[in-house]
Amino acid sequence: MTSRLVQQLGAQNVAGATAAALAGHVRALILDGRLTVGERLPSERSLALELRRSRSTITRVYGLLESDGYVTRLHGGSTRVTLPRTSIIRDSSEPDSAIDLSIASMDSTPGLYDATVRSLPRLAALRGTSGYSLRGLPELRDAVAQRFTQRGVDTSADEIIITSGALNAFNLVLATIGRRGERALVEQPTFPHALEALHRHGYRLLPTPVDVDGWDARHLTEVLLADHPHLAYLIPDFHNPTGATLPDGERERIATTARSAGMILIVDETTSELDIDRGWSPLPLAAYNPHVVTVGSMSKIAWGGMRLGWIRAERSLITRLLAVRPSFELGTALLEQCIAVELLAEMPALTAHVRERLRAGRAAVAAGLDAIDGIRMPQTVGGLSTWVDLGAPVSTRLSLAARERELILPPGPRFTTGGVLERRLRIPITLPPERTAMAMERLRLAWNDLHGGAVPRPEELPHAAVI
Repeated sequence: MTSRLVQQLGAQNVAGATAAALAGHVRALILDGRLTVGERLPSERSLALELRRSRSTITRVYGLLESDGYVTRLHGGSTRVTLPRTSIIRDSSEPDSAIDLSIASMDSTPGLYDATVRSLPRLAALRGTSGYSLRGLPELRDAVAQRFTQRGVDTSADEIIITSGALNAFNLVLATIGRRGERALVEQPTFPHALEALHRHGYRLLPTPVDVDGWDARHLTEVLLADHPHLAYLIPDFHNPTGATLPDGERERIATTARSAGMILIVDETTSELDIDRGWSPLPLAAYNPHVVTVGSMSKIAWGGMRLGWIRAERSLITRLLAVRPSFELGTALLEQCIAVELLAEMPALTAHVRERLRAGRAAVAAGLDAIDGIRMPQTVGGLSTWVDLGAPVSTRLSLAARERELILPPGPRFTTGGVLERRLRIPITLPPERTAMAMERLRLAWNDLHGGAVPRPEELPHAAVI
C-alpha cells in the first residue's frame, strides 16, 4: 500500500528529482502541515521501492532532512518528522507583524455581546442541574431543528445532538460508525482537517474532483457504484475551498445513489449560511435521503470562539452517538448553548450581517488581485474564500515566498489527498477590508519575489519559517 508520504509527494511530481530536490519537497510538506510533527516516515528501503529510486538516494534525502532538523532518526529504527530548533523568521514580538490567511474565519458578529447578556438568566436557571449536557439543551436542539425545517427538511429535536463544533461532530460520527481499512469518498480539494480525521480513523481515501465550476457528477457516481465506499464526506454549499454549490438535481442523484449503495453520506454544512449573491437556495441533501448525517456549526456565522456545532441524524444513530460520546467528552459548554439559542432567534439579521462582511471582504481581495498580473480570481458568490488560479504549478513556492513577507498562506496541495493542485491557492474573504488590503500587498511582493528569482526553491531552503 502506498505510504502517506508518497501520497502527499505524488510520485509523478518527484520522478527524476535529485536527493536535494526530493528533500526539499519533503521539507515543504512539513512546513505547510501536510506532514505532522512526530509522524513516522517510511523506512529507507520502503521509500526507495515506492519511488523506484536507489536506497543510497533515499539515505541521502533523510540525511539532508536530519542535518537541517526536519527529521530525527534512530539507528536501525524509525524516522520521524520534527522541526528545526532555529528558523530564518524574524523575531516578531508585535502581534500584527504576520497576517495569517490559513484560517478563513471572521471576527465576532456585533450581536454576540448582547446575545451573551440576554443568555445569562437562562444560564443562571441551569445552576441547579449537574451542568453536563450530553445531548444538548432542549431549547437549542429545537431551534436547530426548526432551522432545518425552514430550509426544507422536517426535523425534530430528537434528531439533533449539540456538539463542541463541527469538527468535533465529525469526529464523534467517525468514532461511532467508523471502520478501519474501509474506503471513504472525499472531494478534491476539501477541508484538510476532515482528511486528517479520516486518516486517523483508518480510512483509505477516494478523491473525486471539485472545481470552481462544480463537481464532476459522473465521476462521483462512478466511484460510488464501482468502489462501494463505506462513507462519503461532502461540502455541498459554498464548498471549502472552491466556493462551488452542488445543484439540486445532482444532490438528489447522489443522495439516491448513496442510499441504494448502502453508503453513509456525511454532509458538512458549516458554510451553508454564507451566501453573498448566489441567487438561489438549494435543499439540504438530507431532504433526499433520510439516512444522511449532517454536521453544522455556529463558528462561521457568529464567531470561531464559540465552539458549538450539531449533528442531525436518524434517531437510531443519535442513540449510538450518545452511547459513544461519554468516552471522550461529557457534553457541550452550557454558556455557548445559551448564547446560541439567542443568536438562532435572530438568524435573518445574523445572516444579513455576514453577507455584508463577506461582500466587503470579497471586494478587497478582488481589488488586491487586480494589481497582481497572472493570478485569476473566479466568480465567488459566497463561502469563506476564493480559489484562485495561479496559471502555473507554483503554489508551494509562493507560500514559502509569502512567509518571507510575513504572510501565512497554505498552498493548494494542503487541501488535497496527494500533493496535487499546485496551480491553486485559497485566499479567505473573511478579514476586514483594511487587513485584506495589507495581505494582498504582501502577496503582490511575494509574487514579484517568486517571478524575479529572489525566492529559493524549497530544496534550497535550509530552514524555512515556522509560525
